[in-house]
Amino acid sequence: MDGQISQKTKTRMQKAYEVLKDDFGTVKTGKANPQLVENIVINAYGGSTRLKVMELATIHTQDAQTILITPFDQSVLGDIERGISESQMGLGLAVDGANIRVTIPPLTQERREEFVKLIHKKTENGKIMIRQARAESKDEIEKLKKEGHISEDDVERLEKEVQKITDEYIAKIDETSKLKEKELLTV
Repeated sequence: MDGQISQKTKTRMQKAYEVLKDDFGTVKTGKANPQLVENIVINAYGGSTRLKVMELATIHTQDAQTILITPFDQSVLGDIERGISESQMGLGLAVDGANIRVTIPPLTQERREEFVKLIHKKTENGKIMIRQARAESKDEIEKLKKEGHISEDDVERLEKEVQKITDEYIAKIDETSKLKEKELLTV
């Protein structure tokens, strides 16, 4: 039972960390990154979904400033182009035969500073998700204690273990945040 609580805690926190990393990927750094366009909503085939989810195209970086999107079905080329245009992300677009080239404009210093503030906000939201996972684990420990399944010593040991896992994930979040901030501020 003890191992289950630790494993559940790690699983919850890993999910929260992955959500945060994906969220960081949506912040423009002035460099081409497929994550910038993967979550753009595209209206195609009578419905709407994110470009990545729908698997409409291959998405890769051509160079530091260009993302190349190649639709599997050429009939959705215009839908993808329209979705990117309507996303209002300030990306440059050029249809080149069967491909869409998305150019990433350079960031101004003011815009970089705004993105750093956004990263700080996202970092705090990530830490909140980690703390929520910790609270859920502590609730489970408390429930086991009330039901008489574990001793006071086990409760103390488990709570220390949960806190240790929490500290590890908070440190991972801080490290990831610092790397993203450095990436944003590098001209």
